[in-house]
Amino acid sequence: MTAMLEIDDVDVHYGGIHALRGVSLKVEQGEIVTLIGANGAGKTTTLRAVSGLVKPTKGTVKFNGELITGIAPHVIVGRGLVMAPEGRGIFSNMTVEENLDIGAFLRKDKAAIAKDKEHALSLFPRIKERLAQNAGTLSGGEQQMLAIARAIMSRPKLLLLDEPSLGLAPQIVALIFKIVRTIAAEGTTILLVEQNAHMALGVAQRAYVLEVGEIVLQGPAKQLANDDKIRKAYLGIHE
Repeated sequence: MTAMLEIDDVDVHYGGIHALRGVSLKVEQGEIVTLIGANGAGKTTTLRAVSGLVKPTKGTVKFNGELITGIAPHVIVGRGLVMAPEGRGIFSNMTVEENLDIGAFLRKDKAAIAKDKEHALSLFPRIKERLAQNAGTLSGGEQQMLAIARAIMSRPKLLLLDEPSLGLAPQIVALIFKIVRTIAAEGTTILLVEQNAHMALGVAQRAYVLEVGEIVLQGPAKQLANDDKIRKAYLGIHE
């Protein structure tokens, strides 16, 4: 069976910097897979290579069996591979509702768009109350919710989440991860990049560990959560 997402032996260079070295990973339909690692390990670069924002210098990316390496980002979104970027990437001088509408800019099915907007807002009641507000006036947690809700408006088959917990208070992080579980349970496959290894390993079925641009460990998330090296390096647990 073909994996939904298949990254094979990918290298990425930024000028003289070798950011990714032979990265390979798979995401099967219906899974939450997490990619964990320290800041600067290459997690965001991996997602940028998948979504077409950077072109690998070596290797291939396949989505549903089709090669997407080097294809324009908007074409990749149209195929159902959508990213909620690190730092939220919302349009701060537009309203919350306008941000959501931009999420559906490639779609023409008006009735289904309206239904999806209702659904996105039911997942995030806090932003439903703020539809007419400028997105830049939202709190950090609300902006993160909006970024995920906007991505949902594209009807993703595979949702790439880049550091959804970054800079947020613990109770907001817990809420965001609860919603991530709900989105997955409703049938969206998720590749989650996260520095908060504890939360990521708690929500994912499988995990990959990235260090200085290379995958150094992979396996079932529960197994990695109990791995001594992972516990010391990423979970702050020292026996």
